Amino acid sequence: MYLFTPWLSFADYHLPRFAPWCGATLIGAGLWLFWQSHSDLGKNWSQSLELRKDHELISHGVYRFIRHPMYASIGLWSLGQSLVLENWLAGWCALAAFSLMYLIRTPREEPMMCESFGEQYRDYMKRTGRLFPRRIR
Repeated sequence: MYLFTPWLSFADYHLPRFAPWCGATLIGAGLWLFWQSHSDLGKNWSQSLELRKDHELISHGVYRFIRHPMYASIGLWSLGQSLVLENWLAGWCALAAFSLMYLIRTPREEPMMCESFGEQYRDYMKRTGRLFPRRIR
């Protein structure tokens, strides 16, 4: 709707000329992180919150640094979109949707992983950040 109709033009705003380039960079980083996290998960990926019988804890690749790189990638994409689309509705709606999804899914996902993998997952949680790598001490 934003690109092909003037319906949302009332919510337009203007950013500095470099902002869309920064947004495109964030979108590119988000796409790469999304692809890499799927690649690292392999057969362990599922679109729903479920663990299969032969599910394993993945802690290599991007999962070596963060526990939820797919959510991080969607967050990067959403933030990038807000810089590329200079409109309060079209630009920021993805970030609002991501925030809602993240706040609903992670409180269910992490306890499920703790229940399934026990101390191994709790140790993994201590080593990694949720969406961003932990600071090295």
